[in-house]
Amino acid sequence: MNDISHSTPSLAHGKGLLRPAIVSAILFMAVTGLGYPLVTTGVAGVLFPAQANGSLIERDGIAVGSALIGQHFERPEYFHPRPSATTGADPEDPSKTVDQPYNAANSGASNQGVTSKKLLDQVNERVAAYRKENLLSAADPVPVDAVTASASGLDPDISLANARLQAGRVAQARGIARKDVLDLVDRLATPRQLGLFGEPRVNVLNLNLALDAAQVAAGTTGAAR
Repeated sequence: MNDISHSTPSLAHGKGLLRPAIVSAILFMAVTGLGYPLVTTGVAGVLFPAQANGSLIERDGIAVGSALIGQHFERPEYFHPRPSATTGADPEDPSKTVDQPYNAANSGASNQGVTSKKLLDQVNERVAAYRKENLLSAADPVPVDAVTASASGLDPDISLANARLQAGRVAQARGIARKDVLDLVDRLATPRQLGLFGEPRVNVLNLNLALDAAQVAAGTTGAAR
């Protein structure tokens, strides 16, 4: 009898806490899971509409990419982005993965350390390819962002040093003056944040779109066609 009489108040007390616990859980779910996201999304849409909608870049009213996500360019008349280590499913065998540069659905790095032989071999191959395609000598230094991937694999920018070394190839492929290409690079360059943080850089997609637009405006064909 003593055991039963002592346990009854505890059971009643537990039942009394159940209702406020459920109410609190529902309240916090509504506030943090519904209310807060709606408010922040609404405020962001009003104050920063471009960023809230993905920082999209448009050409002729059609979205062609995002300023935050790089794209893979290989043709000589376009500036090339830094290497990307992202992968995707092999079309011939979905159980395997293959290299898919700038695959936004699978952001990531190679996770290879500085002592990795595979990484060193890749960098050496990229250095040789970069010098060859940009008509550089074996003594010309190659910017690090031209031969190494970023941590996300989606970096949309390249350094100004990288862009300037590619300018000659781009100008030759388009049949325009190298100085005009360099002027465009300088005009679209993004400086350090607050003059202190990061490095000057240029967005590759914006740069390539500006090249196409400049040639169309000038009435020249170039290799872009």
